[in-house]
Amino acid sequence: MRFRASEVAAAVGGELVGDDVTLDGATQDSRAVTPGCLFVPLVADRDGHGFIDGAMAGGAGAHLTSGAIGAGTAIRVPDTAVALCDLGSAARASTTARVVAVTGSVGKTSVKDLTAAVISKGGSTHASERSFNNEIGVPLSILGAPEDVDFLVLEMGARAEGDIARLTGIARPDVGVVTTVAMAHTSAFGSLEVVARTKGELLDGLPPDGCAVLNADDDLVMGQAGRARCPILTFGERGEVRARDVSLDDLLRPAFRLESPWGRTEVHLEVHGAHMVSNALAAAAVGLFLGLSPEEVAAGLVVEVLTVADTVPLGDAVDLLVSDGPLPRFVPQGLVGLMPADVVAELIAIRLAPTMGEEHDEWVVAGRVSRLEPVAGTRVEVGDDVRVVISLGAPERAIPALEGLTLASAESRLEVSGFRNVVIVGLPESTDGTSIDRTGLVVLSQDPAPARRSLPDVEVTLVVGAG
Repeated sequence: MRFRASEVAAAVGGELVGDDVTLDGATQDSRAVTPGCLFVPLVADRDGHGFIDGAMAGGAGAHLTSGAIGAGTAIRVPDTAVALCDLGSAARASTTARVVAVTGSVGKTSVKDLTAAVISKGGSTHASERSFNNEIGVPLSILGAPEDVDFLVLEMGARAEGDIARLTGIARPDVGVVTTVAMAHTSAFGSLEVVARTKGELLDGLPPDGCAVLNADDDLVMGQAGRARCPILTFGERGEVRARDVSLDDLLRPAFRLESPWGRTEVHLEVHGAHMVSNALAAAAVGLFLGLSPEEVAAGLVVEVLTVADTVPLGDAVDLLVSDGPLPRFVPQGLVGLMPADVVAELIAIRLAPTMGEEHDEWVVAGRVSRLEPVAGTRVEVGDDVRVVISLGAPERAIPALEGLTLASAESRLEVSGFRNVVIVGLPESTDGTSIDRTGLVVLSQDPAPARRSLPDVEVTLVVGAG
């Protein structure tokens, strides 16, 4: 979007220093500066203010700053991150584009991309780059949209409860899509219920004339439906927009009959994996609500694989590259111990389909990935399921009764039960440097008490004496 530096200053409550130049778009990355854009230095692991001069030399038209003034035009603000959110909100208020927001534990990016492809059949469309889905990415995506865009498709992620509400306040979407609620984020949120409640914040911000597009096959998603003040459109096996007679070709590309209240049509996807059917249905539901015909939706779901970039004289040779099929894939190494969200993103990036589970594990802390099925290094095909198992921590065990046992027997029983953190009180002291004679010692008392359930790393104290 294009705007004057003075308009930026007014929107963010900042002070304009320098010429009132015209700006086009914004970036927080000095390496991604385009001519005339606004550079937004953020303070994170590195202070972006150190890159202002480089950004301005690279063609930026102006920069925000909460510190020193660099070359050219500047807008001084107390906090550049807050200012970016305020500017994104102002840009949203200035556009007539209909905004679609997509959130969920899994599938956000795929649904965002498919939705953009579908609704582009009905008008000019701009979508978030990659996974620009946080308080930085969402306003940048809005600011990067063309002036006359008809549709804006935004992805929204969350690290904590309240994050989706803040992003919704900036973007003010007309249509909100919730894909799934899954175990990918429970380590950060504490429970699936909190994840669901957080994703449901998107529904709170939809206008009465908007639409909530919900996964009918996910009970946790549907449990948030009551928060919407607008019509609800469901997708999935149990949804209003559904797929029938699903099949996969040799490259695992799905085909199905799309059925909806607007009619039915045949769909052939170019993306791989049966899990993409649900993502395609979400995108189809958005397109149908926005007025596209089933046939237009089907055409939009065929994401182009081959493009024609240039014209050549008649008779010229054209080289055709024929696919040998998808490259072999292997379950990645090094994922055990990582956060589930990071593992899910890694698997999706190589077109595998993560499913979630959980179990107790003595060696992996609760909330981290304890193992994968199949194991790392296993050869898999595009679209194959990979089970991501999340650790619940070590299981609790009952402490055995030890009073009256010999010390040797008590130590053996504790080891067999998994308790290895043992403190022994009452051992006789050696006076000549020789080893202590432990024979004849018995357990007089123990702490914790027998039968109590504790984690295996609990300290067990044994008081011993002569039998």
